[in-house]
Amino acid sequence: MTDLTVDSTARDQAAAVRAGEVSARELLELHLDRIAERNPHLNAIVSLDEERARAAAAGADQAMAAGEELGPLHGLPFAVKDTHALQGWRTTYGSPIFADAVADHDDLLVERVRAAGAVFVGKTNVPEFAAGSHTFNTVFGVTRNPVDPTRSAGGSSGGAACALAAGMVPLADGSDMGGSLRNPASFCGVVGMRPSLGRVPEWPLYNQWESTSVGGPLARNVGDLALLLSVLAGPDPRAPQALGDAGSTFAPPLAPAPLAGLRVACSVDLGGEIVVDHAVADVVRATAARLSDAGAAVAEAHPDLSLADDTFRTLRAWHFQAKLGPLLAEHPTAFKASLEANIRAGEPLTGADVARGYTQRTALSETMRLFFGDHDVLLLPTSQVPPFPVEQEFPKTINGQQMPDYLAWMRSAYFITVTGCPAISVPAGTTPDGLPVGVQLVARHGADRRLLEVAAALEALLAG
Repeated sequence: MTDLTVDSTARDQAAAVRAGEVSARELLELHLDRIAERNPHLNAIVSLDEERARAAAAGADQAMAAGEELGPLHGLPFAVKDTHALQGWRTTYGSPIFADAVADHDDLLVERVRAAGAVFVGKTNVPEFAAGSHTFNTVFGVTRNPVDPTRSAGGSSGGAACALAAGMVPLADGSDMGGSLRNPASFCGVVGMRPSLGRVPEWPLYNQWESTSVGGPLARNVGDLALLLSVLAGPDPRAPQALGDAGSTFAPPLAPAPLAGLRVACSVDLGGEIVVDHAVADVVRATAARLSDAGAAVAEAHPDLSLADDTFRTLRAWHFQAKLGPLLAEHPTAFKASLEANIRAGEPLTGADVARGYTQRTALSETMRLFFGDHDVLLLPTSQVPPFPVEQEFPKTINGQQMPDYLAWMRSAYFITVTGCPAISVPAGTTPDGLPVGVQLVARHGADRRLLEVAAALEALLAG
C-alpha cells in the first residue's frame, strides 16, 4: 500500500493501480470503509452491493496480472446515477413504479465506463425521474449535503455529487437537463460539466432527436473531470447526432489556458433575467475580480436570453409528457405533485407550440454564436442560491422575492441549457456560513476542450 487515500485524485488512484502500487481490491476496500462511515447519514449511494464489487475488483486484479490491456479507469470504484441503466443491477429512476426493477442492459454511458475498467459498487440517488434540483424520492429518501447535512445536495445528480465530495467514489457520472450536473456540483463543492450537445451520446433513448438532456461528468477537480469526459465522449453509430471528435481529445493533461487577454464576459443576473442570492452574487463578482487581476479582459456583458424561459419550459413539458405521460396514465397516484404538474403542462401543447420552442432555440443558438465572436467565455452563477434546507423541495424566495414555481430558481442553469453550449461549474467560494458556491463558465458550442482549459486555469487561480 502507498499513502494513497480516497481523497487522492482519480488520476493518482488510477495511476497507482496501473503501477501496481495498490490493488483494485485494496482501493475498493478503502472506498467501502468511507462509504460505511459517511453514507448512512448522507444517503448518496443506493443499491450498494459490496460482494459484487469485491468480485469485480478481484477480476480487475486478475486482468492486470494476466497482462491484459487496461482502460483509463481500471480498478476505480464507481457508482452509476440511478437513472442510467446498469445491467443486472437495480435501477429505479427514483420512482416507486420501478422500485424493484433490474436493468437488462447497460446505457451507452455505462457501457463506456465499464469498458474503461471501472469497478461498480452501486447506484447514486436521484429525485424521481431526475425531475428537480433536490435529491429525494419515496424509494430511498433524501440525500444530504456533505458539507452541511442539514442542507440539500442539489440534483438531479445529487447522490453523485455528494458521494464524490465525501470521498465515497473518485469520479461520478450524471445527466443535465435544467442543471442536474451543474447545480449539485455547486452545492457540494465539486466540478460538474454539461457538455456540448452531441458530445456525450446517449442510447437507448425514446427519441434520439430530443436534445434537451445530456450525460456528462462530475469530479473533484478539472483534470479528473477531463479524464472521465475522455471516456464518455465520442461518436457511436446508435446516436445519430453525436459529434465526431474522439473521446481521447479531452484526456488530461490539460494545459491551463493563459488568463492574460482572455475575454471574459461576466453577468451576475443576465441583465435582470434572474434573481440571485446576495452571497452567490458576491462570489461571482469576487471571481471576476480575481480573473481581472490575473490579466483577463473582464467586461460586464451578457447575451440576450429573454427567449430562454419560454423555450425551456415548453420543450421540457413536451418532453416530459411524451416520455412519462403514458406512465402517469397507468399509475395516476405514483408521481410527486410537482412532476405530475410538469407532465400535465405538456398535454395542451400544440404542434405550433413545440415548433415555436425549437424556432426560439435556433435563435438562441445564433445569439450565442455571435456573442462568442466577441468573448471567449461567459461567467455567471451556477445556481441562483446556496444549498437550501433539506426539508424544502425548492427555495420559495430569493432575497425576499417570491419564486413563482419550483423551476424559477434554476434559470441560471436552464437558460444555458437551451443554447446547446457547454457549461462547467467550478467551486469558487463559500457563503459567510461556509456553504459551497460554484461559478458557471460557458463557451461556444463544440469548444469543450477550450472550456476545460479555462476552467483549469480558474481552478489554479482560486487555489493560489
